[in-house]
Order: sequence, then structure tokens, then C-alpha cells
Amino acid sequence: MIDLTKRELLGGTVATALAGASIARAADRPAPIAPGRFRPTVESLSTYETPDWFRDAKFGIWAHWGPQAVPRQGDWYARFMYVPGHPHYAHHVAKYGHPSEFGYKDIIPLWTADKFDPEALMALYAAAGAKYFMAMGVHHDNFDLWRSRHHRWNATAMGPKRDIVGDWAKAARRRGIRFGVSEHLGASYTWWYPNQMYDQFWPKLGIDYDGANPLYADLYHGNRTEPFTNKPGTWYTKNPVYQAQWFARIRDLIDSYQPDLLYSDGGVPFGEVGRSLMAHFYNSSIARHGKLEAVYNTKDLGSGEFYQEWGVQDVERGVLQGINPRPWQTDTSNGDWFESEYDQYKSPRQVIAMLADIVSKNGNMLLNIVMRADGSLPPQSQEMLAELAVWMKLNSGAIHGTRPWKIFGEGPTEAASGSFKEGDTYVAQDIRFTTKGDTLYAITLGEPTGATVITALAAGGPHEQRPVRRVRMPGLPGKLGFRQTGQALVIDRPPSLPTRHASVFEISFA
Repeated sequence: MIDLTKRELLGGTVATALAGASIARAADRPAPIAPGRFRPTVESLSTYETPDWFRDAKFGIWAHWGPQAVPRQGDWYARFMYVPGHPHYAHHVAKYGHPSEFGYKDIIPLWTADKFDPEALMALYAAAGAKYFMAMGVHHDNFDLWRSRHHRWNATAMGPKRDIVGDWAKAARRRGIRFGVSEHLGASYTWWYPNQMYDQFWPKLGIDYDGANPLYADLYHGNRTEPFTNKPGTWYTKNPVYQAQWFARIRDLIDSYQPDLLYSDGGVPFGEVGRSLMAHFYNSSIARHGKLEAVYNTKDLGSGEFYQEWGVQDVERGVLQGINPRPWQTDTSNGDWFESEYDQYKSPRQVIAMLADIVSKNGNMLLNIVMRADGSLPPQSQEMLAELAVWMKLNSGAIHGTRPWKIFGEGPTEAASGSFKEGDTYVAQDIRFTTKGDTLYAITLGEPTGATVITALAAGGPHEQRPVRRVRMPGLPGKLGFRQTGQALVIDRPPSLPTRHASVFEISFA
């Protein structure tokens, strides 16, 4: 059980109820926001322009990490441990006990993060080419990973008893890496309703899970009327009290850590309440920097408002079709979102190919690197970072600071577009293009075994009228042999390739 006395629990419940009543009264008034250029209207937010730092960064790393890593069962453990028939429920009962007796509140003290070293991890992330880093602020489990002013269930008071977000922020900024935070709280109020239920079978028939206990209402929400059912409109609560709580806590997160990037797991939540937070985030950024440096990631998926013009679109585990006119982002993971002992991890080859494909289409990749509950990295995450570091050391010029070419690429593989559609297997004939100044980069999404043939650079073709003057590979001295015909640019393969996985050709024109 969590180390809190009944008196403390009752006091917390009373305090939460009083705070909720106060927030409910305030919910009918416009949410207070920092003054400035942006207002919580469609017209005002549509004037947003993506800052150059994000367009240049191309690659970021995410620590999608928290108490749900403890059971090593993967994502959404806090929900499915309360759903009979799901493997998470079976695992929980077998290892910890029935959720009426040992619930999610009792998982939290097991998350000690005793091997968490943000400085050492950030050094690995920087070497792997990350130009921005995003820390989990709060997941659907309603547990704040910062020194929260509005919520007693937070990492400075329980679990690791340290400011996880603050420690990440310091480590990132010491290395000149842009810092962001993710919030999944908006969906928590409906997502977590199973904790209010009970078994409908023996031997615990009708016995409430611990989420129904009013002593823990500020963790478990007590929301029995708005279940998330995967139907449209059920991802976000319509309760103004919960919406006001969300605003207060996420504003606290923004004001306390001043992130350059904020991610919401869905569309912009809660109408004017969410738009007010967005305007506050943007205005605060302008006040600090003298110009807009903030990026807000939201999804064209599920509930909430979404307009591409308001911020930067995020596509979970997928890509957009072709070159998008506005910068966008893929968020994905090298494994499950939280560590799973049954996981199938992506290979470095897959991730590097995905990165090149995304960047060629005017996107960024935000890659979660799976962490163990204690803060260490499993071998697969260590290998991923090591391989990325080697590849980026030579080839980062084809990624960072680039822009899309006239076409994103060519090749036989037809990549699916949209969320949750990753998994394409690319070959060396799949080529992606990026540009920087007068240089064109051609990136093969597999290791070439012979000459590389680029039909888009045929002499007199529609995309480039200038003849090719020089071809080289980063990491190799001298120039590569090539011939440009009316059918294609054909580049000779060197005796050995400078890096594994994707190969980069740096092409100059006369």
C-alpha cells in the first residue's frame, strides 16, 4: 500500500473537493492567459508559424516513462489492469493481487527510478543526433512527474521523490537541446474509468476495485459517467470541473519549466479551455524570447479540435502522404511505449530509414527510447543509440537543417500514410531526397550492393536541368564515379561503405 495514513488521505480528499469546487466556479469565467499576440480564437491561432529551430532539428528523443514501466507489460497498463480478460489484468492478479486490494496507487511506490541519470542519458541522446528532447509530464495514469502545485500525486512526493521533469530539463538545456513536455491528462478523465468497476464473476463478484474508494478520488477521478469507448467524442471529458483542473495543472507545467514544445495526446482539448492554454503557451514564449519559439503538437485523430495552422501536426506511428506544405512530426518508439518483456524492438536500420523518409516529406521524427523502470536502458535501446551515433556522426548533414526537394523520393516501396501504419520494409532502390543550399542529398533506405540508380536525376529530366558535377559520400575521401544518362544518374558503389544501414550521396551541380 502507498505510504499515506488515513488522516492524510481524508485530508487530501477534502482538499481536492474544495479545490474542485473552486475550479468549478472559475470554469464559467475566461481562463487567465499571458497577454500577447495570441487569443483563444480560430482566427488568432491560425496566424501561427513554425519556428526555424523545429524545422532545422528534424530529430528528437522522447522519454515516454513513468510508473507504468514497473510491471514491464507495455502501454496502457493503468487502464487494462482493471479490465478482466486482458493480459494486463491477468498479469496484475498473478503478480500483485486483485485490483480491489492492490491497485495502481500501489504500483506508484514501486517506481523508484534508482538508476536514473539524466545527464548520462542526455549525452547519449545528443550523440545520437537529437536536437530536441521531450519528457513525459503526465500520462493517462494522472500521475504528475513534476513538482505539481495542484496535485499531490506527483513524483516529488511519491515514487522516486524527485522532480523528473525538472531534472530532464536541466540536462537537456546544459547541452543546448530544446526541451519539451508531453501531457496525456486531457484524456485521462474518460480513459481511466475501468478503475471504478468490479469483477462480474466469482470469487470477487461485485467487489469494487480500489478506484471506487473515495479516499483516492483525486487519483482515480471518480468519473463513472463518461467512459472512453473508442467511439468518436469519448476521448475527452465534457465536465467543466475536470477541464478546469486540466488547464490549471498543464499551465503549471508550462510556467514552471518553460518548454519550447508541448504535446497533447489528441486534438486540442476542451474547446476554448484548450485554445486558451495554447494562446498562453505561445504568448509566454514570445515574452521570454522576443519571438515565437513554441511548438504545440496535436493530432488529427480522435476528439478535440485540430487545425494544421494552429501548431505542428503529430502523426502517431505513421507518416503523411508526400511532401506536406507545413512542417509536421511523426512520434514513434523503438519498442512499446512503456517497457514490455514481450516486446519486438525496431532495428537501427528501420529507424534510420524511417527518419530519412519522414525528413524528405518535411517532417520530424520524435523517437521514444524505451527505458526500464529503474531509469536504465535495455540492451535494444543501448544498441539503437550507439548505431544512431555512428550514422549521425557522418550523415547528419543530410538530416539537420535540410528542406525537402522538388519530390520526396523514388523507389519500388509504396509506403502507407496515416497513423499506426508504420512497418514498411525498404530496399536500397528506395531513395529519399533532402536539400541544403545548393547541395542535394540522396539517401538510400537500404545498403546498396551495386551501383545506385536515380531516375529523378536523368539528364534533361523535369526536376533538375543542371548537369551533375560531383558526387561524394560523407566519410569517404575524394569523389565517386558516376554517369548521367537520359534515363538516370548512375553512381558507382565504392569498395566499402562509410556507414551501415542507409547510404548518403552528396550531389553537386554545375
